[in-house]
Amino acid sequence: MKDEDRKKTEEIMAGIQCPKNFKCAESGLDHLCKAEDFGAKDYLDCLEKNPSGCPFAVLFRNSHLCHCPLRVYLSKKLKK
Repeated sequence: MKDEDRKKTEEIMAGIQCPKNFKCAESGLDHLCKAEDFGAKDYLDCLEKNPSGCPFAVLFRNSHLCHCPLRVYLSKKLKK
């Protein structure tokens, strides 16, 4: 990860509380929640099996959207 991307991820992490203790970032991005970019600016399609316990999962119609700022950044900027 580039220094500017690392700095941005640290900035995002400082601004949110994560119930998973940033397992995604701390693992070197090896443990990311399953999500897919569908073109919305601040949301991803959440592909986790049981997202209802995640505070960043938003029920929309018959699926969930992810609005975790860190996960959205990683997907859109770093294609992770």
